[in-house]
This record gives sequence, structure tokens and C-alpha cells, in this order.
Amino acid sequence: MTTDRKPLTIVMAEDDPDDRLLARDALAQSRVLNELRCVEDGVELLRYLRREAPFEDAPRPGLILLDLNMPRMDGREALREIKADAALRRIPVVVLTTSKAEEDLVRSYDLGAASFISKPVTFDGLVELMKALGRYWIEFVELPAE
Repeated sequence: MTTDRKPLTIVMAEDDPDDRLLARDALAQSRVLNELRCVEDGVELLRYLRREAPFEDAPRPGLILLDLNMPRMDGREALREIKADAALRRIPVVVLTTSKAEEDLVRSYDLGAASFISKPVTFDGLVELMKALGRYWIEFVELPAE
């Protein structure tokens, strides 16, 4: 296990401002050294990933946290586009959603999601999730260079 990894940039696609704030607070409280960037829907996520305006200088994420139910372009459509794009498909996508539908779980994996996680209902649960995600993606997983 390597311990000299640099922090990941995590991009969270989430339309609910309260959920974005809770995730940011949970990540800070988890003391996992990662940077969280947030976008509000799949359209913004793809602009971010492709470094289109206003994200021209955005760092490439090492991990995407993706909500399924968002306006304009939902997470399912965004996941399909990410995994169809040769420049983006290697970025791991963790679906983080309130959906408990078996259809969403199966479809997310079929579209190439690395994981499917139901959002914790408590802040403490979210802190624990952020700790676990941070440790797993920094300490254990080998990710390809950009």
C-alpha cells in the first residue's frame, strides 16, 4: 500500500445545494485530504470534464460522485456520455443517489459505474462514507495518469 499519494480532486454532480454543502462539510470533517468541486447537473459535469467554459482551468478529477436525478441532463445520461468518451472513460464514477431502485443499480453498472451507493440518511453516515471513499480511492486503488 502506497502512502505518498497526492489528494484526489473529486467532482460531485448534485443538483441539491444542501446535499452539496453536506458533502463538503462531511469531507472536511472526515479529514481525508481531497478537493471537492461541485457541479449542478450532467451538462455542467460534461463541461467541467471537457474543460469548457467556465471550467477551462479545472483540474482533472480522480473521482466523480454522480447523482442520478438531476435537471437538464440526469446522471444516467451523463454516465453514458462519460463512458462513451475515450478521453474521460477511465475516470471512476461512483453513483451516489437516493434511488434504491434495482433498475437504477443494474443500469448504472451496465453503463460503467465503478460503484453504486445509496446516500446515507445522517450527516455522521455521510462523514463515514467520505472517509471510506477517500481512503479507498487514495490508499488502495491504482488510477491511470491523465
